[in-house]
Amino acid sequence: MGTENIGDNAEEEHLELLTRQLFERSPLWLMSSERTEGNSASTDELMDISISSQNDSNFENDTAELNLQNIVSTVNLGCKLDLKKIALHARNAEYNPKRFAALIMRIKKPQTTALLFNSGKMVVTGAKNEIYSRLAARKFARIVQKLGFDAKFSEFRIQNMVGSSNFQYKINLIQLAITHAPFSSYEPELFPGLIYRMVQPKIVLLIFMSGKVVLTGAKVRSEMIEAFHNIGPTLQTCRFRKDARQKTVEDEQRETNL
Repeated sequence: MGTENIGDNAEEEHLELLTRQLFERSPLWLMSSERTEGNSASTDELMDISISSQNDSNFENDTAELNLQNIVSTVNLGCKLDLKKIALHARNAEYNPKRFAALIMRIKKPQTTALLFNSGKMVVTGAKNEIYSRLAARKFARIVQKLGFDAKFSEFRIQNMVGSSNFQYKINLIQLAITHAPFSSYEPELFPGLIYRMVQPKIVLLIFMSGKVVLTGAKVRSEMIEAFHNIGPTLQTCRFRKDARQKTVEDEQRETNL
């Protein structure tokens, strides 16, 4: 992928305003236009997304809704960085080479954190959608550029997406671990959730008895949506039934009375 200009403040402010309006009015998962990794987020594309999303229904799976919680992306700034200089002159920057090799920098809009390395590589985390992740990466690159470095914006890639959902019913993790043994790892003594490794798409799910599910490992939104659709019927077959819970309560009351 080629190098892009970091852009001016007016372009970034316009992009941020349009993005905020879109994502505050409708959930991320209403967007029908798929974002491929490395694509630029132009204003025209955002307008197309906002128009198409108005005609879509809320993305749900029975009683559950999928929410994107975090995106991890990487960028190559294309130059060596003096992390000590950046730490001295940049705001909200932390650098302690004895504890961690990277400089930690934070911004509020969008609320994200960047890890900058001497090599010029940068990792951005904390964004709630793909466009905010890219916007934050451009802002971090611009900060570095203003400090006198020949920083460029290149090789932007989304490395990981984390989503969560609540199916609002209790799940029998033991039954799930038995019936889906090749894909499941459940050791309640070490971790309260069941680790489910889906083969297609290649997504890892953390499933808890409360019905809450965390999905991670996706690089594009379509993979996470597909995994969300796939896991729904599986969890339905392993849910605790209301009748079984009522019988358990009645049995406990009888034992108490005796």
